[in-house]
Amino acid sequence: MNSGDYVEWRKSAPPFARIASMFPGAVNCNFTEQNPVQMTCPRVDSRFLPTLGIQPALGRNFTAEDCLPHAPPVALLSYGVWRSRYGGDAKIVGRSVSLDGQPVQIIGVLPAEFEMPTLAGADLLLPAVLDEADMRRDHQSVLRTFARLKPGVTISQARVALQPLFDQAMESFPPAYRSEMYLSVRSLRDLQMGDAKLASWVLLLAVLAVLLLASTNVANLLLARAAVRKREAAVRVALGASTARLARQGLTESMLLSLTGAAAGCWVAYGLLRLFVSIAPQGIPLLQKAAIDQRVLLFTLAVTLLSALLFGSAPVWRRPNPEILTSNDAQMSSRSPLRQILVTSQIALSLVLLSGAGLLLRSLWRLENVPLGIDAQNVVTAEITLPEYRYPQDKQRIAFFDQLQTQLKRIPGVSSLALSDWLPPSGPMQQTSYSIIEIAGRPRTPQNTGGIVGLRQVTPAYFSTLEIKILQGRGFNDDDLVPSQNVVILNDALARRLFPSGDALGKSMRIDLEENGPWHTIIGVAADVRNNGLEHASDPEFYFPWKDDPQEEYYGHAFVILRTSISPDTIAKWVRSEVASMDPTQPVTIEVMARRVSKLADRPRFNAVLLTLFALTGLCLAAVGLFGVVGYLVAQRTREIGERMALGATPRNILQLVLGSVARWTLAGALAGFAGSWFAARLLQTLVFGVSVHDPWMLAVPLALLVAIAFLAGFIPARRAMQVDPMVALRHE
Repeated sequence: MNSGDYVEWRKSAPPFARIASMFPGAVNCNFTEQNPVQMTCPRVDSRFLPTLGIQPALGRNFTAEDCLPHAPPVALLSYGVWRSRYGGDAKIVGRSVSLDGQPVQIIGVLPAEFEMPTLAGADLLLPAVLDEADMRRDHQSVLRTFARLKPGVTISQARVALQPLFDQAMESFPPAYRSEMYLSVRSLRDLQMGDAKLASWVLLLAVLAVLLLASTNVANLLLARAAVRKREAAVRVALGASTARLARQGLTESMLLSLTGAAAGCWVAYGLLRLFVSIAPQGIPLLQKAAIDQRVLLFTLAVTLLSALLFGSAPVWRRPNPEILTSNDAQMSSRSPLRQILVTSQIALSLVLLSGAGLLLRSLWRLENVPLGIDAQNVVTAEITLPEYRYPQDKQRIAFFDQLQTQLKRIPGVSSLALSDWLPPSGPMQQTSYSIIEIAGRPRTPQNTGGIVGLRQVTPAYFSTLEIKILQGRGFNDDDLVPSQNVVILNDALARRLFPSGDALGKSMRIDLEENGPWHTIIGVAADVRNNGLEHASDPEFYFPWKDDPQEEYYGHAFVILRTSISPDTIAKWVRSEVASMDPTQPVTIEVMARRVSKLADRPRFNAVLLTLFALTGLCLAAVGLFGVVGYLVAQRTREIGERMALGATPRNILQLVLGSVARWTLAGALAGFAGSWFAARLLQTLVFGVSVHDPWMLAVPLALLVAIAFLAGFIPARRAMQVDPMVALRHE
């Protein structure tokens, strides 16, 4: 919201106990004492920490006086910076440090668990200068607000209470932007988690599926063992053992088995957790705080006991018949339908996991092969923000970047170099409203329509450095940098929208709310670049030339883009050296463009890898379970198989007999798995890209893999059955 509305809302927002604000966006500041480094320094008001319920670990919070104009500059250090840069020295409170060339007093240290509401980085907190009188007059400054609800007030009630204030605030905004504004009241946890919440639930369900697969294997093992020990149980019953006594014995065994497995599993889980955290991409909320703590151990214990009770009790409540003591083995062996149900369930769960993993892997492949509109290979970028205290005048900033370009072009191996105010893909950029774009000779677009259009300032070599194709016309050249020249390049998405007939070249357009701005001649149409992430289509965008015009406002922030055939590490050293030769106190952030692009798919890749790991684990468990059950049944039916072979059955008949049972279980499991896969696909719908969640291939391939594994798991015991000697089998007791 704008600063003027914030003052009114702070005084007349009854649903909130507290309301606080911060300046939006990433704000950089430079430590200019020893070893200059650029840090992230959000600016917040004095109510910010109390609203979030946070107290500094050392020192004090900001006061209202700290946020007034001309107040002595103060700052709060993050716990990480305090430990890494100052060694955890408690005497840092009250000391002055050099920040952007000015002395700033450290008044406190934030606690180790502190996190920004947006989960953005924060090396220091600086006070936001918010003078109430100025804020009432200034309706252009934008603030990001956070509030704590009063006890008993819900989010929906707060939204209803704020709607009249929001409608009133809309009157101060230009009509062209009103359609893009809306009121949103969200919980802080919902804001932080975003789509990670759904991904976490999916992975949790996958873990539960693997748990069920493991538990069914244990249940099958216990059922098989109970069948083997029927004679022993019958003896106990004949001697007076009650059903409860037999149940205690069986549950004790299953409990010991489960607890031993849980203890071993916790050690394995600790190692896997450290591995997953180390390879996980940045941006997954709260992942760094994941740990095997008391809550996790208690949850593991509860799940272990529950699993032991549920799956360990399966063979317990089947009271053995004392007549078994007088029967032979053929009569003893029973075909338990429970074992077959458990195997069928394993196959169904495995199919669900495999189909879900297949969807995410297919989606990941599509994401990684999305055309970006740029060639990120062999490109290195350097982000530089010139501090205003050292470069207060536009001509100083112009001279710095001009000299920097000249020096960097002399680096061996640099084939092309360009500057841009912001960097694709999926990076922040300047934006304007589509409705304020005017085409010469046409009526203006109605206000409140069209959405947002991006704009970027670039040097002439920008398109060739990133290998962005010019579809029509030409790119910028040095003549376009003359202040009197007003030219513009559209991307294809904006050109098709403004000029459906394809006649954009040579037309004039201007972007101005007051209808008195200069007309710009359209000299080219560039290919689309995905600036809104891999999963979204290219947004409309246009490009202005990066002019060295002191008459225009010149910002001291730029990305230097270099195409080179030399190692990125070597280029990074040379770039830092060149910047240091111009200004030893100026920090620079180096990034390899290919890594930047790769990061866009990090989270989908991480989710796909984890779910695939669970699916393969589940497949192995299902295969082991199927192998064990078939092997046990073959052993139990040894006499029957011998009789069949003595009566003329061939090894092929025996193979068909065994694999026929496997085929029936697999078919039943597949039918149940199809239904489960359909629901899983609906759950994954918002996590996949470019893939139909009901694509038949996404079920056919996992099913074929599952059938092959089931065949192999059944073939080995079946082959052993084919080799049974009828004479030995008929003598079998």
